[in-house]
Amino acid sequence: MKSFPELRLSVRVDVPPREDGSFVLYWMTAARRTRFSFALDRAIDWARELDRPLVVLEGVRAGYRWASDRHHRTILDGMRDQRAAFEGAGVRYLPYVEPEDGAGKGLLEALAEHAAVVVTDEWPGFFLPRMLDAAAGKLSTRLEAIDGNGLLPLRATDGPFTTAYSFRRFLQKTIRDHLDDTPRKEPLAHLDLPSLDRLPSGVAKRWPTATATMLEAGPAALAELPIDHDVPPVEEAGGAEAGRRRLRDFVDRLDRYDEHRNEPEADATSRLSSFLHYGHVGAHEVFDALVGREGWSPNDLGDRRDGRREGFWGMSTPAQAFLDELVTWRELGFVDMFHRRTIDTFDSLPDWARKTLGEHESDAREHVYDLASFDAAETHDPLWNAAQNQLRREGRIHNYLRMLWGKKVLEWTASPRDALDVMIELNDRYAIDGRDPNSTSGIFWVLGRYDRAWGPERPIFGKIRYMTSSNTRRKVRVDGYIDRYDGERAGST
Repeated sequence: MKSFPELRLSVRVDVPPREDGSFVLYWMTAARRTRFSFALDRAIDWARELDRPLVVLEGVRAGYRWASDRHHRTILDGMRDQRAAFEGAGVRYLPYVEPEDGAGKGLLEALAEHAAVVVTDEWPGFFLPRMLDAAAGKLSTRLEAIDGNGLLPLRATDGPFTTAYSFRRFLQKTIRDHLDDTPRKEPLAHLDLPSLDRLPSGVAKRWPTATATMLEAGPAALAELPIDHDVPPVEEAGGAEAGRRRLRDFVDRLDRYDEHRNEPEADATSRLSSFLHYGHVGAHEVFDALVGREGWSPNDLGDRRDGRREGFWGMSTPAQAFLDELVTWRELGFVDMFHRRTIDTFDSLPDWARKTLGEHESDAREHVYDLASFDAAETHDPLWNAAQNQLRREGRIHNYLRMLWGKKVLEWTASPRDALDVMIELNDRYAIDGRDPNSTSGIFWVLGRYDRAWGPERPIFGKIRYMTSSNTRRKVRVDGYIDRYDGERAGST
């Protein structure tokens, strides 16, 4: 079989392919796309090697925490794109939408009993590692998990990193060894595999595939599902097609990124985080688009090994600034989650951060709000309210204001642990990229992770980096942003 990057392969059930298996099964859980996917490449290679049809199972559960119309609609948009792509390539695609919590139990095992090999995605966040562990404990068919999370394989690292600087320095020493290992751009093109006449007996009846109406994800279809209907879908569609359009748009206006990305009114950020989170767009596809724009090759990599940002990638200034976000900051969170599993608890913070926050936990707070007040954007600060309203309406907060949003939650809650609970609840309920290792990293950065102790020591914050709305107003233009999302201009602290 075609060689495969060893560091991206984890054999979870180590047995030979089942000789009487009727097909190769790709259990799509994280890389929800048909382009630039190591897992799909691996499944296709197995199907070719064994001369078997390829079956793709993609599901969405009803009972995961924060399941809502917003998150479901985004996933269903992607399923609709997958269905069109797989059917056009002659691949049997099984989109399954749980009608109630637990209804999908047994589906994977029923299919795996008839499969020669099962290939799936390896993703270190949310409930997916536990789900993969459970599957590995139940299946008797060969099970391979494929890491397609970033440019750097997760297993190229020996452990987590404490700062972006230390991780960037590691990347500068190692990334060139992995840039030639890329997933195929169009793995379904000219695909010629055997076709599957029928599914195993009883599977289609017990676990019917999603209807075209369900995959359209209209209000009536979503209303049938036992999920949170108080969090509505956002205006922007999800899925690989929408992600590709967003990527093309961003590359076309990349020149504005470095200079204007921190300006909330400029809207110069990539807005790719939600597509990356759901796997509708992969890091390699984004990188490929930048390479095409820049006319770049690995020979252009600089010799820098000192952990500083400037000059390493050998691309334009805006491209290098964006790559630092896409590769350094994003993959830092993935590596951390992969090695430590639980990075979403207060006790996972650095010792110095927990110490300084503990020393100031009893400090007097001028304002203290509960979760309901934060949720409803009912604070005294119109800039914070505007950021929260953007989160509720659009499923995102402008990147720069997301940091301020978190710092104010820390300042206006009764304790740092309460602040963490509020940030996780609001972010993961409303943000399209919530529950992502990168999103989690942003929350914990607010409390000191990947940062250092700062002076002077302040009430409530201690040595944690401090931010204020008034300073933010002086640094960036926000009046138009407040008008758009809060509708009023008032003094803030």
